[in-house]
Amino acid sequence: MYTDLFGKIRYKVNLHMHTTLSDGNKTPAEALQIYREKGYDALALTDHWFFGEAGEDDGIAVLSGAEYDVGGNDGAGGVYHILGIGMRHAPSLSKETDAQGIIDAIHRAGGIAILAHPAWSLNTPEQLLRLEGIDATEIYNSVSGVHMSRRADSSLIVDMLAGKGVTYPLLATDDAHYYDGTDECVSWIMAEAEDNTKEALLRAIRKRKFYATQGPEIHLYREGDGYTVKCSPAREIVFFSNATWVPRAFEGEGITEAHYVPRPFERFLRAEVTDAEGKRAWSNIIVLE
Repeated sequence: MYTDLFGKIRYKVNLHMHTTLSDGNKTPAEALQIYREKGYDALALTDHWFFGEAGEDDGIAVLSGAEYDVGGNDGAGGVYHILGIGMRHAPSLSKETDAQGIIDAIHRAGGIAILAHPAWSLNTPEQLLRLEGIDATEIYNSVSGVHMSRRADSSLIVDMLAGKGVTYPLLATDDAHYYDGTDECVSWIMAEAEDNTKEALLRAIRKRKFYATQGPEIHLYREGDGYTVKCSPAREIVFFSNATWVPRAFEGEGITEAHYVPRPFERFLRAEVTDAEGKRAWSNIIVLE
């Protein structure tokens, strides 16, 4: 449990990780201990095609979870990895189920359907606009930036979708597999919730009451004639929208605030901050009136 810059209670949560139950290098118990030692309050064990049940483990809330994938290895043909989080029971699925069927099955099981690492999967906006019911997506996925992968950041896809009016809640996750210092305890969300129960945490995710981070704190909100970011000390604060040629970046040493006035044609706004160590944080998207 942590207290943010506005005095609100937040919980440190990782929603994507793998264990020896699928293709991870640590057992569930070992993985939980690694994250516990780094101050996490909640986790979802999301092994491939293996339903991980909800529970509690020595102070850590464990959300039910699994990762379901279709499309093989050719991104040009459509590869979709979808997390089911908070499901009441294992969804009724087979490996022949298509992406829309996976989303629908997760919902029937009471869960949240999260599109995993769209940049790594080479998902295009056209592909994703055909899918209904995606509840959130990963703007950053740690393991997708190390070893054999180098497409961790999905912000371009997020912005192209937002330009078309589709604004998913934005998560940062680890998707830990290796546990070698490169992909575990790197990226997470800070959820504003009443307590550290699965019900409260799932509500916070559904209501976008969280920010995604690798350490820095970030808050984006309406103020006066525009929008303000308040954050922990950073070297850079950047605002993103459908605009291409606007002064959007604020740079300095230890800056903690920036204000941006959108142009009349801007339809959405989100923000990123980067601290002196290069660690980043991402706000959720605000739809502009």
